Amino acid sequence: MKTKKNTFKKYIGTKGEDAAAGLLKDKGFNILRRNYAVHNVGEIDIIAEKNDELHIFEVRTRRNIGTYPDSAESVLFMKRNRVIRTAERFIDENGLYDKNVIFEVIRVTHDEQGNILKIDFVPF
Repeated sequence: MKTKKNTFKKYIGTKGEDAAAGLLKDKGFNILRRNYAVHNVGEIDIIAEKNDELHIFEVRTRRNIGTYPDSAESVLFMKRNRVIRTAERFIDENGLYDKNVIFEVIRVTHDEQGNILKIDFVPF
């Protein structure tokens, strides 16, 4: 059974990913996939390309309070490793060996009601 807290968290996460994808499109990125997952390996929130570069984005939507005050800091070693292995699978499946690959965290900051306040990018 989902609690109100978990439902709100899922809503905020989806809202953050949608806002990040919209911003990327506005900045000229071509979004190739969203929520690309490989069983027992990992999941990538957004895969996009721009200027012959493949961008792998992990989206973190937070109020920036709690154990990890900076949402980018919450992407720990194990998560990074899973994202990298998942990206390798995507590159292999799609023959994108000639692309430079850039890993980034998109930080989406929201207020208590879930209104998005800021979106920025941090290198992986």
